[in-house]
This record gives sequence, C-alpha cells and structure tokens, in this order.
Amino acid sequence: MNVVSLTQKLIQFNTINPPGNEEEIAKYIGEILTSHGFLVDYPKYAKERLNVIATKGLLEGVKPIVLTGHLDVVPLGAAKWKTNPLSAKIIEGKLYGRGSTDMKAGIAAMVVAAIECFKNQDPKGGVKLIFTADEEMGCNGAKHLFDSGYNIGEASAIIVGEPTSNIPYIGHKGGLYVTAKTTGITAHSSMPELGDNAVYKAARAVTKLEGLKFDVEKDDLLGYPTINVGKINGGLNLNSVPDKTEFTIDIRSTTKLDNKLALQMLKETLGKDVNIETLVSLNAISTSETHPFIELVSEVCAFDYTKKQVVKAASFLTDASVLTPWLGHAPTIILGPGEPSMAHQTDEYCYVDKIKESVKIYKEIIIKNSSINI
Repeated sequence: MNVVSLTQKLIQFNTINPPGNEEEIAKYIGEILTSHGFLVDYPKYAKERLNVIATKGLLEGVKPIVLTGHLDVVPLGAAKWKTNPLSAKIIEGKLYGRGSTDMKAGIAAMVVAAIECFKNQDPKGGVKLIFTADEEMGCNGAKHLFDSGYNIGEASAIIVGEPTSNIPYIGHKGGLYVTAKTTGITAHSSMPELGDNAVYKAARAVTKLEGLKFDVEKDDLLGYPTINVGKINGGLNLNSVPDKTEFTIDIRSTTKLDNKLALQMLKETLGKDVNIETLVSLNAISTSETHPFIELVSEVCAFDYTKKQVVKAASFLTDASVLTPWLGHAPTIILGPGEPSMAHQTDEYCYVDKIKESVKIYKEIIIKNSSINI
C-alpha cells in the first residue's frame, strides 16, 4: 500500500473540527484494515462522529502494542492558502493540506505499518490501533470512550503519531484550562459607590496569578509548571460599573503537579471572589528514558536521549493524557512524520520522505517490541 497516496486520500476527507464529521474517514480506514484481517469496531462519539478501534494478532496473556492518533483537524484560518487545503498536492517534496502534518500522515503511516508488519510473521501480542474523534478540542473523543466504559484492553507500549518530525518524545506537560468569573453590581459610572465593580475584582485576581509560583519539585523531563492568563472580557459600556468579567487561565502541569492539586492551589490563590469553571483537564505523561521500550525506540530512531540540549518532550497535549493511564501507564512515545512547526498553520505540509520513513520506523518498533514483549 502506498502510504503517500493514502495520506492524500485521508486529507481529502473534510474533518475540520468543529464539526468534525469523522464518520466517513473512520469507515474508510476501517474497511482497509478489515480487508487485511483486522477486527474493527467503531465506538460512536456523536452524530456522524466515530472512533476506530482495530486489532490483529491478539494473544491471551500477552499485551499488544498500541498505535494511536486523531482523525479531526483544526479550521483553515483566515489567511488564503496557496493550494486547495483539501486537495493534498505534492510540491517539491512537500505534501500540502490541512491535516498533512497534524496528523493524517501519521494515521496513514500507522495503518500501512500495522498491515505490513504481519507479512512475514505475527508480532507477539499483536497490534491495536486507536483512532479518535474530537481530539483537537481537548481529547474529547478519547475521554468519551473512557467515560462510556469501553473495554480498551491492555498495552505493552503506546505510540502516539502526533507531529515530531520522526523524533521520539517521551512525554508532554498536562493542560488545565479554566474560565474564571467575577460578578458585581452595575450602576452609573458617575456614581460608582452604588455598584460593585467586577473588573476590579478580576484585575486583583489576575495580579495574584502573575506572581503565582507552584511550590513543587522540578520535573526532570518537563521542568516546572507554568500559568498564563490568555483572554479577559468584562463590562458592557464605558459609563457603567461592570457587573461581570471573565478571563481564561492556562496551566501546564507536570508529573510533580497533577491537575487536581493545581486546581486546588488556583482556588486558594484567587479566593472567594472568583468562580472557576474547568474547560479541559489533561494530566502530564512521562516515561523514563531508561525503560527497555524507550531504549528500543532510541535504537530504531538513532536518537540519543543523553545528549545535552536535546528535546525529549512535546510542547503540545495528546490523547496519551487519557490513554496512557487507562492502558495501565504503558511506556509511551510521541512519534510521527509531521513537522511540529507546521501544525495548525496556513499552508500546512508534511515532507513526503518523512512519511515513508515513519512507516519503516513504526514497523521496526512493532517487530522489535514483540521480541521483548512478555
């Protein structure tokens, strides 16, 4: 199967989220896998939105390797593209299109590698593919799958095909996104003493956050947690005391600060004048570089984790926040052919050579993992 042609076909399915519409692409991928002996299930996420779970070669008592990615892509943006973003054209070795990097090239490579690794002999424990809907809005497809009680089974290891330019990352920070709200009493601005200014309350709260230092140990891989106020909105007009203000907070957590503790510290810092609504809560994931699976991946990718200044962790969130703990904290890498800097960009592209290379990498990891799988 030609992985580049498959990538082009997947890009041509419009899965821009919102609304997503992953049903057609899910069934297309499922039909390919079914024709090659995989057992395929389509857990429903929402109307016209499906996840895909495909397995082959499973053995009782032996955990399979899991390859996972998401089927949705982000909107096109306001800027004009130089090519049709759904036409998947190749120009000078680059495959252009929305989702080329994030992450339909990774999905295609995983499908082809999973099929081809069974050509000579079955990998011990088999292979499980998990392709999710609605990842871009906060890993909602994976979370819905978990909340529904779906029997996901087990994993010996997990590969997340997000864009890394085929560099194997061994973790990423978590994300806690919240909306904070303050309320007051409106009044004419010439008589502010009759009102209660919600903007002042928000301003005091934001100032507290600027100085908030999470008193936790540094994570060897992920560093320290961070916090950012990204948006603020309050008031209706110039000459009224505002009675409502909202602002957003983005906390990037580590394995030393889970989101439950981060939320508690946030509430204690802001106090009773601020109401907090959680939008997204995804914890950090991390695997030791000395784990046998990570050493295997390091060998396959010719990547040395011991070198100084080398990047070992992804800057973005992935479905691993949901899947890794659900699958028994199996060793996890983030590894895909896409270019991290091109994710969500106008004129998004993926190098054709990287797509082909990723198939070889995935196949070798699957086969070598099966030799150490117990």
